[in-house]
Amino acid sequence: MKTIKLIAIGIFFLVTSATQAQVSVNVNIGSPPSWGPAGYANVDYYYIPDVQSYYDIQASQFIYFGNGRWIRSRNLPGQYRNYDLYNGYKVVLNDYHGRTPYTYYKQHKVKYYKGYKGKPQKSIGNKHDNGNKGNKEKSHGKNKH
Repeated sequence: MKTIKLIAIGIFFLVTSATQAQVSVNVNIGSPPSWGPAGYANVDYYYIPDVQSYYDIQASQFIYFGNGRWIRSRNLPGQYRNYDLYNGYKVVLNDYHGRTPYTYYKQHKVKYYKGYKGKPQKSIGNKHDNGNKGNKEKSHGKNKH
């Protein structure tokens, strides 16, 4: 009887320690933003025609032309601080995986002009109830890099 109790206690501790050892880690490095279009995998960049900018998913940075050069920033340029990223169209550049998507800017600018709307898109996440909170975090006009 004593042996059965010891075995039962041993099994209990074994199960308890195995359960505690299961830890879930969720890291969002390189994850698409909540305003990004749903349904795409292995994509590095979006082109956003309305603001003539790119978004680097891996670096979580916008890339736009300003002051004679291409700038990488966590924010859009100040003139677009109120731009609604959830409702604006994003061109998914699933065929480009380099570091300089703007190499094709002239073609992108012509093909995907301001106001361009392709197929309807659903965002990965939902727009926040308090206006453009998700957008303002990305585009409050501080363009330091």
